[in-house]
Amino acid sequence: MSWVSLTIEIDATHVEILSDKLFELGALSVDIHDAAAGTEQEQPLFDEPGEHTDEVWTQAAVTALFEQDTNIPVIMQMITQALELATQPEYRLSCIQEQDWVKLTQAQFDPIKISSRLWIVPTWHQPPDSTAINLILDPGRAFGTGSHPTTQLCLCWLDRNIQASETVLDYGCGSGILAIAALKLGASCVIGIDIDANAIAASCDNAALNQCNPEKILFSTTLDSLPAKREVNEQVDKVVANILANPLIMLAPILMHAVRTGGSIALSGILEEQASEVIDSYRPWFDMDIADKREGWVLLTGIKK
Repeated sequence: MSWVSLTIEIDATHVEILSDKLFELGALSVDIHDAAAGTEQEQPLFDEPGEHTDEVWTQAAVTALFEQDTNIPVIMQMITQALELATQPEYRLSCIQEQDWVKLTQAQFDPIKISSRLWIVPTWHQPPDSTAINLILDPGRAFGTGSHPTTQLCLCWLDRNIQASETVLDYGCGSGILAIAALKLGASCVIGIDIDANAIAASCDNAALNQCNPEKILFSTTLDSLPAKREVNEQVDKVVANILANPLIMLAPILMHAVRTGGSIALSGILEEQASEVIDSYRPWFDMDIADKREGWVLLTGIKK
């Protein structure tokens, strides 16, 4: 079985009408992305929680998937009429063959070397270094495959800074990768918090996959709902939060209270141009600075005063 992929480049004013019309004409899926992606003209757009924007790229590429026998010339005539265009927009076609999508997805994830002693290894791979700390991960259910620069920034920080018997809070734990890494690197007890119940389920599964002691790693949707009996006091030695700039700014008072005096915090999910605003939000309690950068993203760290 195969499908036809139809891609039309269109200006921002017509994107919404075009995508709606494609679905109306039988498209199985519609994808919108920057027509200039991968070039110097690429236009980064970021939508943070609480700040929804309807902004789209100046020139967008709209791709629709149709059944193989779809009459594309007729589709294009109807789109031209719907958009009230004087001439038919240019388009390109490709054939999508049926594949083993599981294998195709798995092929995108190879083992990732974080440091000389720390690796991330998808479940379908053998660890390249059996003597290293290998974080076995099943990507896909929650954010945190290890491939994103912000996750790697946080993992490198944990690798350099975790001391034996320290307590750690991973706020916005996603797949649980940072919490699991902290435990494997020597923390005595780790708490992972995420508002998404699916993330908590994924974190618990990944912790079990990595044979983490369930008495030493706990996951919950809120700090208040954690079991009463735990090895972590109200304040921890280290907090790591890989979220986004705006949530981190709003969470500043909560994360401040979670860290003991003299303890440290690491924040990522922050674009370089957002760093100063996040630093200012934490400066009353922490001596904050940019500790590391990668592909336009930064890691902020600080010690609690």
